[in-house]
Amino acid sequence: MPTHVLAEAHGDEAGALLAFLEAQRGGLRRSVLGLTDAQAARRPSVSELSLAGLVKHVAETEQTWVETAQERPHSIERNAETWHLSFELGDGESLAEVLAFWDKVARRTEDFIRSVPSLNDTFPLPEAPWYPPQVRQSMRWLVLHLIEETARHAGHADILRESLDGRTAFALVDEEQKAQQGRAPGPAGAF
Repeated sequence: MPTHVLAEAHGDEAGALLAFLEAQRGGLRRSVLGLTDAQAARRPSVSELSLAGLVKHVAETEQTWVETAQERPHSIERNAETWHLSFELGDGESLAEVLAFWDKVARRTEDFIRSVPSLNDTFPLPEAPWYPPQVRQSMRWLVLHLIEETARHAGHADILRESLDGRTAFALVDEEQKAQQGRAPGPAGAF
């Protein structure tokens, strides 16, 4: 992991889990740092994956899981025929819009997790052939699953970004830190 996750306040398990989730989101966000929509939509490998598509997919997936835990209808319904749309920018959809959407989803996730009385509270998993019937999972499981899902795709994003222009996760952390300090980022690959 190219960044350090700061320790939570003593006993703040929800805060610790949310901090690790945000660290994984940061890795995926950094993978699109400085890219145009066209660059982010490129598929630099034999895979169908693009960086923009990964960002959109992770944002939609996070929203869907939180809505599942809230036992609410899903805002975005995907099925076998529309699943691929979660991995690509739609007509007129920009990377900036998808990132803004994900920021809203992330805030709602944090607000929801902070609002639950206990991470031991449970919700039913949806009926699907890959889940055991009538299974309930804890809110702790939810956040751990979101960390797992985001980290998996952040790793994909590292490979795609390096394939696009050679920038590695460490170089992007350095560029992001320099930009936050008000300095221009160094050359590609500088760390």
